[in-house]
Amino acid sequence: MPIEHRYTDTTACVRHLADVLGSDLRIAAPLGLGKPHGLLNALYRMVGKDKTRSMRLYTALSLTRPQPAAGLEQRFLQPFLERHFGSDAVDPQYALDQARDALPANVEVHEFYLQSGAMLNSASAQRSYISQNYTHVARDLVVQDINLLVQLVARREGPDGVHYSLSCNPDLTLDLLRLTQLADKPRPLCVAVVHPDLPYMGGDAEVAEAFFDVELQPEHSPPLFALPRAPVDLVEYALGLHASALVQDDGCLQIGIGALSDALVKALLLRHQNNIQWRRALVALDPLGKTHALAGWLGGLAAFEKGLYGASEMVMDGFMHLQRGGILKRRSWDSLALERAAVAGRIDHRTSGGHYLRGAFFLGSRELYQWLADTEAADPDAIDMCAVSHVNQLYGMHQSLSMLQRRGARFFNTCMMATALGAAVSDTLEDGSVVSGVGGQYNFVAMAHELPDARSVLLLRSTRSSGGGIESNIRWNYGETTIPRHLRDIIITEYGIADLRGKSDSECIEAMLGITDARFLDALCAEAKAHGKLAANFVIPESWRLHRPRHLHKALAPFRQHGLLPKFPFGSDFNEIEQRLLPALEWLKYVSANWRGKLGLLVAACRRGELAPGESAALARMGLSAPISLADRWQRRLLQVALRRQVPNP
Repeated sequence: MPIEHRYTDTTACVRHLADVLGSDLRIAAPLGLGKPHGLLNALYRMVGKDKTRSMRLYTALSLTRPQPAAGLEQRFLQPFLERHFGSDAVDPQYALDQARDALPANVEVHEFYLQSGAMLNSASAQRSYISQNYTHVARDLVVQDINLLVQLVARREGPDGVHYSLSCNPDLTLDLLRLTQLADKPRPLCVAVVHPDLPYMGGDAEVAEAFFDVELQPEHSPPLFALPRAPVDLVEYALGLHASALVQDDGCLQIGIGALSDALVKALLLRHQNNIQWRRALVALDPLGKTHALAGWLGGLAAFEKGLYGASEMVMDGFMHLQRGGILKRRSWDSLALERAAVAGRIDHRTSGGHYLRGAFFLGSRELYQWLADTEAADPDAIDMCAVSHVNQLYGMHQSLSMLQRRGARFFNTCMMATALGAAVSDTLEDGSVVSGVGGQYNFVAMAHELPDARSVLLLRSTRSSGGGIESNIRWNYGETTIPRHLRDIIITEYGIADLRGKSDSECIEAMLGITDARFLDALCAEAKAHGKLAANFVIPESWRLHRPRHLHKALAPFRQHGLLPKFPFGSDFNEIEQRLLPALEWLKYVSANWRGKLGLLVAACRRGELAPGESAALARMGLSAPISLADRWQRRLLQVALRRQVPNP
């Protein structure tokens, strides 16, 4: 049945929605990339101007461009942001307003996953946050009586009519509408907002024209949100190298996003493509061979002959690189996909094939979006975008097949902190402030304990900078946890692997001490003994006292010098001058966090030093070649100090 209401004008579309739905809007919008910012902004403006109306929005991961602070940060970021995102990029205005606690009284925004750290200072966002497992979101939305669902889609018109692809976000849309029908509740009005650059993904993500009630195809669409590619430091590479030894050939892989995931992907590629150097890097990191020993029965040391199968709620750039590198290649059919492919004439039930990657949503670089489109065109069965209930859990009619697909699974996630008893802190601070959200992390940790040969692996930097100092991320205890200690499994820091599954509390503490930064070993050990959880005669091995940044950097520096561990393993969105500026600005931010650092900067800024290589170009890029005001001259001097500094090893 064709759609009756089609619009190219957003304002006209909003008027129609207001006429049909009345004054109370209860909106569901996808997380991440699939939010139609233009339509949501227009609805938000309409409600904000009319106090007789109300709007409740349920969503997650509202992506906004960084808002740089005045000074050097703005000088660096503003030109980059305009170049990377485009001058016509559109942010969700409700997210910008909520970040500064400026939402109108008749608007509520509820998110179950926040852009990391973006809403820590927003009282409104903190109060409205809903703590949920990813797989429970659709269930909980049903009781909210959603009357409007809006989503970015790809559109295709052929001999059999118009079809849409939910593309980047079949994750919750499919589950929400299915559960709404099962609950015998009214179906929300569904609006398809067509974006010309969104990859058209088939399979479960493809829906008939009748799936939607309204189509909006704006005359102009802003560019898709693309994540900038971040640098990877040696600490992150150390984590990735340890983790890469735990992956089994012919196994299943789930990974997240960010520098730690990039480090893992690069390490897996190194293992597969340059195995000798990969092994040498492991030996340099771990001369005693603990990681090698664990790899012998938990993972592997050889290249990937059979390859891996990807099952991850989020499809990101890493999977693209693994497929191009010849690692992501183990295919699997499920019964529904097999039937679809047979109907399409792609198989005759005797040939092999199927998908090598299953995901619920995607988000990444523009290169990823192009790869997805190209892969769908050349190999339609390769990538299966589907409901999150088919990815993040095992339950249902295809449980036995899901278990087979996920044989040898390794589910990699990151956390902010961990306790010596194995609990993990991934989303919330001790005072209850939400940094991000639970998302699907708990789903995958629990699933690892249900599958016969799966493991959950949490990646954790052993320390963090705080107030100009260093704090340990391995704590004796913490007031908030995302993963309880009874689900402890494997935790990795740059100093090694702690295998905690089935271990006693004292064994768990010893394993966590073994991956702790040496500067915090004695205090943590003493606290465990004081609470009676560690034997009084336990002695810290001397080898653990080498767990310091300078030893790690010394071990991996040769591999970076030879180009095996590049700062930007998959290319950079920053130009060469900006790559030179990045560490200088990061250093300035770190040292100026306390009064001692600020005093040191003041002294250094008063000295005359030699011109650093590339300094003139860096100053020009920052608009500080010829500063006029006193503030500009001070920024120039601070930047020169940072560019000329010699960084000591900790």
